[in-house]
Amino acid sequence: MIADKKDLWLFAGMLIIAANAGGAWSPIGDVTTIMLWIGGQVTAGNIVVKLILPSLVCLLVPLGIISFKLKGNIKKPNIHLEKKEKPNVNTFEKRLVFFLGLGALLFVPIFKTVTHLPPFMGILFGLGVMWVVTEIIHRKKEIAHKNSLSIVGVLQKIDTPSILFFLGILLAVASLQTGGHLSDMALFLDNKFHNIYVINTIIGVLSAIVDNVPLVAGAMGMYSVETYPVDHTFWELLAYCAGTGGSILIIGSAAGVAIMGTLKINFIWYLRKISLLALAGYLAGVLTYIILN
Repeated sequence: MIADKKDLWLFAGMLIIAANAGGAWSPIGDVTTIMLWIGGQVTAGNIVVKLILPSLVCLLVPLGIISFKLKGNIKKPNIHLEKKEKPNVNTFEKRLVFFLGLGALLFVPIFKTVTHLPPFMGILFGLGVMWVVTEIIHRKKEIAHKNSLSIVGVLQKIDTPSILFFLGILLAVASLQTGGHLSDMALFLDNKFHNIYVINTIIGVLSAIVDNVPLVAGAMGMYSVETYPVDHTFWELLAYCAGTGGSILIIGSAAGVAIMGTLKINFIWYLRKISLLALAGYLAGVLTYIILN
């Protein structure tokens, strides 16, 4: 889509900011917000209402600044994509699977609210429905094509090392919580800063260096629901800060690491061109949340 490498990298930098800002306000959009939702610290409806505006500000501030740099002068490359043989799937089947998958994702918060069961049961229920439907609509297709269109074929592509990585992090954080180290850390932060806005802003900046999953898991272990009740300002701002703070460095979020690997973006280039923009958007979003609350 874009011929010039520097223009392409600028777009990629904005993609990182957009992806992280977009996931922060949704209970099914970002790992950190999902953790807080599953842990019972926030509710689905409230987190959407409270964080959607700060998240939009976090995106729009750097987007507005970078738009003046590009000024619409984007060159498109002259490329011809090779046609590959595609499985025989008609329009009805495509739309059915698309809307069924989207509905299954959106169904999870409703499932948890209505049944009070863990969200993973809702998503597994959706997976089961998708599995049955795809087996029915592809039952007459050739085996070679059917395998790539079935749930079994999709499950084989799951990134198991990443799942084990998160499992290891959560086990390590749980060990620190059991040992009482997280409680000591919470006491130190409270005595040092006396302000939940400052504490959350620092956690967000740290998430650009340390993965945001252990930071949120640590915060959940440091502060109980008795200390800060469900939908408290602390949990809401934590979801925003941990979700968007990773944009400040390219290694601070899954989106950044993925794009760095795909486009071979230089760490120093991102630090010079995007980091300050991401920081400006991040702080603008924090300020927006404070003003609204």
